[in-house]
Amino acid sequence: MKKLALLALTGILLTVSAKAQDLPNSDSDYLNNLNTISTSVPFLLIAPDSRAGAMGDVGVATSPDHNSIHWNASKLAFLEDERGFSMSYTPWLQDLVPEISLSYLSGFKKLNSKSTIAASLRYFSLGEIQFTDNSGQPISKFSPNEFALDGAYSMKLSKNFSTGVAMRYIYSNLTGGINIQGGGATKPGNSFSVDLSSYYQSDNFEIDEKDAYWAAGLNISNLGNKISYTDGGEEHFLPMNARLGTSLFMELDEYNTVSFAFDVNKLLVPTPPVYAVDEDNTPILDENGDQIIEAGKDPNVGVLQGVFQSFGDAPGGMKEEFNELMFSVGAEYWYLKQFAFRGGYFHEHETKGARKYFTVGMGLKMNVFSLDMAFLLPATRGVRSPLANTLRFTLLFDMAALHATNKE
Repeated sequence: MKKLALLALTGILLTVSAKAQDLPNSDSDYLNNLNTISTSVPFLLIAPDSRAGAMGDVGVATSPDHNSIHWNASKLAFLEDERGFSMSYTPWLQDLVPEISLSYLSGFKKLNSKSTIAASLRYFSLGEIQFTDNSGQPISKFSPNEFALDGAYSMKLSKNFSTGVAMRYIYSNLTGGINIQGGGATKPGNSFSVDLSSYYQSDNFEIDEKDAYWAAGLNISNLGNKISYTDGGEEHFLPMNARLGTSLFMELDEYNTVSFAFDVNKLLVPTPPVYAVDEDNTPILDENGDQIIEAGKDPNVGVLQGVFQSFGDAPGGMKEEFNELMFSVGAEYWYLKQFAFRGGYFHEHETKGARKYFTVGMGLKMNVFSLDMAFLLPATRGVRSPLANTLRFTLLFDMAALHATNKE
C-alpha cells in the first residue's frame, strides 16, 4: 500500500502535465507574464549541505546521510551509523557582499534498529546594513540575521518503508526594531512549522547482473503559521513546499558504485493573481475599496486553504501550475567507497524565477570524518544564482567510529 501511495503521487504530477497541454485560450494571455511566488524566510529552501548542492539540489530520495533532516527526515531511520554530526558553510552573494553566508549544523542518534532522532541549526547572516532616513542621512547600522532550530524523529514501519516528522522554530530579524515612517515599529518575525515525510527503499535486485535498488521519497515541509514584521501588519506565508523524488543505486563492481536521482518541487503557496486595471493602468476597486481580481484567486487566505489553493489558482490555468514545478537531477559516483564525484542540474521556468544552473562536486570519506565540496556553474540562460562560482564545504563526523578509534 505504501509503495502504491508513492506511485499514485507520481501519477498526479503526470496528470497535471497532461492537462496542461489542453487549455482555454483565455488562460494563454497570462502564461508569458513574469509571475513569481514570494514568501517570507526563503533561506529555509537553500540547500544547506554540499552533497545535495553538488547534485542539483536533489535529496528527498537519495541515500540517507547526516543531513537528511533537511531533505527528508524519514530517511534517518535507514542510517547505518549509530550517531554523527556535520557542519556546513555556504557563502552567499560573495561576488557582491562577502559578509553574507549560511551556516548549518546537524546531528543524529539512532535509538534502536527502527528509530532515529536528529536536530539541526541553520543560521543565515545577511551582513551589515546602513539604515537612512528619507533624505539619505544615516540613522543606524544593523546586521540582519535569521535562524531555524529543528528537531526530528524517524521510524521504520516496515523493512522498506519509514515515516518522519520534523518540528521547526523560525526566527527572522531583518530590521532590528527600527521605526518605518508611516508603518510604525518593526519587530523580528517568529513562527513554528512542521515537516511530514515518507521514504521507501526497495529490496536489492539485479540490472545486467549488477546489484541495485531504487528509492522514492516525499517531504511536505515548512507547514506553519505566517510571519509578520510589524504589529497588526501584513502577514507572509512560510515557504511551504512539496518535494517528490526517486533514485536508483547500482553497484557496478566491488570498487565502483553509481546512483541517479530526480526531484520535483512545488511551493504550496498561493500564486499572485492578475488585478484588473483601467485604460490608464489604474487599479479598479470594488465597493469595499479592494482591488478586483481579473484572473486567479485571492491570495489573502489562511494557511491550510493556501496549501490546497496553490494547486489551482494560477492566472494562466493548469499550464501555469505546471510551470511552477521545479526540477532537479543529480548523479553520484563512488570509488572504493572513499572518493565521490557528483554532478547535477536545477531548472525553474522563466516566468517563475528562471533559476537554471549546473552543479559539480566531490567527496572524500575517511574512517572518522568525510569532506564534501560543491561548486555551482550558472547556465547560459536564466537568472544568475547568488551561489554562482561559489565553493561550499561540508564536514561530517562518524562519532561511533571516533569512539572506537579512541578506545584503540
